[in-house]
Amino acid sequence: MSLKVPKANQIQLFKDGYKHLQGIEDAVLRNIQAVSELSDLIRTSFGPNGRNKLLINHLGKLFVTSDAATILREMEVVHPAAKLVVMASQAQEAEMGDATNMVIMFAGELLKKSEHLLVMGLHPSEIIRGYELACTKTLAELESLSCSSLPIPFTQSAIASALKPAIASKQYGYEDTLSSLVAEAAMVVMPPNPKNFNVDNVRVVKIMGGSLPNSRVVQGMVFGREPEGSIKKVQKAKVAVYTCGIDIAQTETKGTVLIHNKEEMLNFTRGEEQQLETILKEIADSGVRVIIAGSSVGELALHYLNRFNIAVLKVLSKFDLRRLCRVVNATPLARIGAPTPEEAGFVDVFECVEVGGDRVTVLRQEEGGEEKTRTATIVLRGATQNHLDDLERAIDDGVNVIKSLMKDQKLVPGAGATELELAKRIEVYGSGLKGLSQHAVRRYSSALEVVPRTLAENAFGAAEGNEVLSRLWAKHEEKGGEAWGVDIEAETDGKTLSAVDHEILDSLAAKSWAVKLATEAAVAVLSVDSIIMSKPAGGPKIPQQAGNWDEDD
Repeated sequence: MSLKVPKANQIQLFKDGYKHLQGIEDAVLRNIQAVSELSDLIRTSFGPNGRNKLLINHLGKLFVTSDAATILREMEVVHPAAKLVVMASQAQEAEMGDATNMVIMFAGELLKKSEHLLVMGLHPSEIIRGYELACTKTLAELESLSCSSLPIPFTQSAIASALKPAIASKQYGYEDTLSSLVAEAAMVVMPPNPKNFNVDNVRVVKIMGGSLPNSRVVQGMVFGREPEGSIKKVQKAKVAVYTCGIDIAQTETKGTVLIHNKEEMLNFTRGEEQQLETILKEIADSGVRVIIAGSSVGELALHYLNRFNIAVLKVLSKFDLRRLCRVVNATPLARIGAPTPEEAGFVDVFECVEVGGDRVTVLRQEEGGEEKTRTATIVLRGATQNHLDDLERAIDDGVNVIKSLMKDQKLVPGAGATELELAKRIEVYGSGLKGLSQHAVRRYSSALEVVPRTLAENAFGAAEGNEVLSRLWAKHEEKGGEAWGVDIEAETDGKTLSAVDHEILDSLAAKSWAVKLATEAAVAVLSVDSIIMSKPAGGPKIPQQAGNWDEDD
């Protein structure tokens, strides 16, 4: 007869304040529910007809945007499982700059489909194995769906047409204007080897007033302020960049000076003035005609600079100062003094122009000038600050798409056509598998339908989603129907169109990264079986005292 040892009921494993959730019910299904809620919240902003979200962050700043990356950044998601999916979306934003919404949406849909299998009794490891098999097959099939690629050498019109779908998903109706602006700016800064394209070289300056068609691309840099002195325009000039202020150096300690007569009074400040004049004369003699200051410019210094016909611009941002050095090819100096020929830069045109009532300073390099500019600035015009911010986000996405296209020029049909064709092929692949993982593979294929379904729902309403999807399935079953996608403008009778004929093409690299990251995020959430949350850290509370703390009695 075996000895039965009684179990202790309350074994305390963790400190007070810890939360410990485990098992399918408490951990896995709760995580799936959290990610599904996040996915449902974000998916209404997907595609050209996506709705805007009005966000007010912890600092009280207002955002009106349909850009998933911005929404997630300002929302501050705290649920640990949802955070895993948000991290995958942020990785997509950093790597490709596009399809961030697709990552959240697809990961949420994969987890929703897995919920049914878990309730039916399938083990999470079987589902994970099925999802990984399906992901590998999807990425292989995706390569074969490539219908065209960007022509090399790149042309402005080819880049603009490749950008339109990405920009239309953020700013529907403005995609023609914005894509031509971004393509023009990209061609200005394109290095000899396009793979070295740097997104930082395309800058945006927002000026209130006017409308989007008034926007233009300026070679070089634009600053939203006037030059400090009276010299407003200089051509073919030597440039010196200083990170410090241009003023008389202040002493570290305070002193008292006793002045006996008027001569002493006059001589007192003359020494400082002469010293500053000597320094600025040295700079002027070295041929410098434009000075960029990283801090304040003193009144006395400004007086002498005007006398020597030297233009001065104050740039307070360290990042802008660094970019400016790249444009004029100068070395930033930490002390006032004449620059050596190697340290001085060169600019073709330094001028102050008026844009919509605001005076801005432009540093521009002419075509075929001595220095080839390495920066282009898109001057955006718009009626409200929120609209300008949203236009800037669309331009950022466009520039990032160019970066991904420089690495991989392949394009696949857009408008949800690629995802539906992949769903069809993965369904066939899943039917041929043996074992329990085939169920997960088939669920994976139905999860891919979320992209065309959401496009249709956001364009025509939830009731039309299934109808459009069934028409698309019929088109894809036909021979040569791989390119049929959702017609969001409903120009055709069946609300479907050939994405290739209408030039709605997406970057293959962005799609494959989105599929990969979404699958990894879903697998990471499914592989969790326990959630252990420690007590939040907090400092000691101030003891509550009765009455005034200073009373003796």
